[in-house]
Amino acid sequence: MSTEYFQKIAETNIWGAIAPELALGILALALLAMEVTLPKVAHGLIPRVAILGQLIIVGVMLTYGCSGFCYTGEAFGGMLSFSETGQLFRAFFLGTSIFVSYLGMVSLEKKTLPEVEYFHILLVITAALMLLAQANHFVMLFVALETATVGFFILVSYFRDKAVSLEAGLKYLIMGALSSSILLFGIVLLYGAGSNMELVGGNADPLNFGNLKNFLAANPNDMLGLMGMLLVISGIAFKIGAFPFQVWIPDVYQGAPIPTTALLAVASKGAGFAMLLNLTTVFSALSEWLYPLLSLLAALTILFGNFAALSQRNLKRLIGLSGVSHAGFLLIGIVAAQKVDWAVNAIMFYLFAYLLASAAVFSVLAHMGKEDDSELTLDDLGELAKRNGFLGMALAIGIGSLA
Repeated sequence: MSTEYFQKIAETNIWGAIAPELALGILALALLAMEVTLPKVAHGLIPRVAILGQLIIVGVMLTYGCSGFCYTGEAFGGMLSFSETGQLFRAFFLGTSIFVSYLGMVSLEKKTLPEVEYFHILLVITAALMLLAQANHFVMLFVALETATVGFFILVSYFRDKAVSLEAGLKYLIMGALSSSILLFGIVLLYGAGSNMELVGGNADPLNFGNLKNFLAANPNDMLGLMGMLLVISGIAFKIGAFPFQVWIPDVYQGAPIPTTALLAVASKGAGFAMLLNLTTVFSALSEWLYPLLSLLAALTILFGNFAALSQRNLKRLIGLSGVSHAGFLLIGIVAAQKVDWAVNAIMFYLFAYLLASAAVFSVLAHMGKEDDSELTLDDLGELAKRNGFLGMALAIGIGSLA
């Protein structure tokens, strides 16, 4: 490739467009620097600095708005594509991170484990998810997704003094590796199909979403393309907990620390639907296969989530199965987006409402003061309103919203 080609790509590197993600990375490094330089007695301030830093990033984004960060179009050689929906997902992941940071501050104060590393990893995960929501290339999508997933592996088993947390981390590692393998196998098949220059629509970069969309439109009956699409959707179904890929959710939700459970319930689910919104456009030429598949997954996911929760007594497992049901309802929005333009806005509204309701429920669980939160059951909620009226009201509102 010529020097002019690389110069042309370099000209598309608009660093200001990813200023929030860069700021999160700098903040994450600053936390580690503070841990080294500050006296140990002052380390309790570092989680508050993490929350304050994120609030400042949100404040700057709101103050300068689209004049500063709302660049629209492709950048970084087509690796990223910025849109209004992507900006909403940015706000969603930042909001989730602030809420989880607060939960982490509450939960880790009761432990003797290191605190700073938790917030550092959380910030890195948030930046990766923000980039994932704006990915326009399968390399960018996979690298951002795996960056976040590796962070999830660590945070799930962060309470390493508890066997149940280590067990949850191992299960999530195995299932996460399986889902990543399925997703990557699908990407490889799509790359192989799109790299065939003998087929109409073949191009030099088949992993670019736009190029792949054109290839599939020109070759809708290509078997490699169809199999690749099915495997990619299956890999994403693991991330959102759709049936029949939800088997990891109850055990992992129960064993993970409450802040990590909240992060998985909200951010991981949001990341999966951010990918689905992007990829359903890419796979639009295969809609006769794609949308019946998503419709079937939605119906089975809703039924399984609700029926499996009926006999559940453990609170964290119950919330996990509730999340499975919500994934099914969100899948209905993905299917509706094929025909209804405002369905995407409905999905975003649903996700933000789910974030607020989850914040209420998980905050109550974190403040209930039980040393082993993996053993929280419905019995622990008995007379909660009498013991603490505010927590009882917050829990009622949160559960009412989720219901």
